[in-house]
Amino acid sequence: MLFPFTLQATDGAARAGTLTTPHGEVPTPAFMPVGTQATVKGLTPEMVRAAGAHIILGNTYHLALRPGDEIVRDFGGLHKFMHWDGPILTDSGGFQVFSLAGQVKITDHGAKFKSHIDGSPLELTPERAVEIQQNLGSDIAMVLDECPPATSEPAKMRAAVLRTIRWAERCKKHHSRPGQAQFAIVQGGLNLDLRAECARELVAMDFPGYALGGFSVGEAPEAMHAALPTCAACLPEHKPRYLMGVGRPQDLLAGVASGIDMFDCVMPTRNGRNALAFTSDGPIRLRNAKHRRDPAPVASDCACYCCENYSRGYLHHLFAADEMLGPTLLSLHNIAFYLRLMADARRAITEGRFAAFRAGCLARWNADS
Repeated sequence: MLFPFTLQATDGAARAGTLTTPHGEVPTPAFMPVGTQATVKGLTPEMVRAAGAHIILGNTYHLALRPGDEIVRDFGGLHKFMHWDGPILTDSGGFQVFSLAGQVKITDHGAKFKSHIDGSPLELTPERAVEIQQNLGSDIAMVLDECPPATSEPAKMRAAVLRTIRWAERCKKHHSRPGQAQFAIVQGGLNLDLRAECARELVAMDFPGYALGGFSVGEAPEAMHAALPTCAACLPEHKPRYLMGVGRPQDLLAGVASGIDMFDCVMPTRNGRNALAFTSDGPIRLRNAKHRRDPAPVASDCACYCCENYSRGYLHHLFAADEMLGPTLLSLHNIAFYLRLMADARRAITEGRFAAFRAGCLARWNADS
């Protein structure tokens, strides 16, 4: 089997497994730091690896626009281009076409849009999305899907699901790169019948892995949490399950509890650049004046480079002075927090105490809310 996925333990629906790729093993549940444009913003690959990352994410849309997928190919692929020797997953670019590009026109053939960089006209078809990712040389390539807002009318949501199924079939047929696995994406919003229908069609195509897309696009977090168990149960037990673009620490634990194996989100680095740190006792805003003279680390239970060497007072100063080291250090800490959260969840699953672990995390995070 391409990219073997083995389960070491389950605890309720929660799973601890291992995904094997040509560039290394990925213990799950796993969080993938987002390296949209061939970089995890503000961090070197060595920092990301030291924080505990096993796999990172790149983006088809952004890399095809700049520097261009053929340029990345000529540099020897994304791994060599960005100096990352671990596994890489690339998103298909569908979400960015619908969220960033101007004047999108979607047909069964593909999506015509204008670049958000210079306004130039472009087209992304299932075949082109496959070709870009083959040039990038990622370990895992996502099929092109249509990602409608959660508030879409039922007819539009159903049309997007049917188009996503047809596009997945075209992606699978066009794919030819050895050593690269293709994951399909289940759409359907909060309509569980549509989700089940989409999953049935895609599972019948026998992809190596499956993702749930179209969450965190306008629905309330509670609605997503309620839908996840049913959606995850529609996916094969013996293949990896990926929840795309989600999200907050409590969302990750809800996903793990539902049987999800892989996650990605820009929140750790985006919040780090804006002086917000995630900790086991809840978020901390380092711009607040109360941290000006605080000698404590961001988190006493964190062994990341930031917490081992710097105080809250120093970080407060860096952000007040608009020094770029502040965003770098807090991004590193937040990535380490997310990765440690997943490692702790994995340990709790193997020890049969995940429900208690999750409840304890939520209690601490909600203590001040």
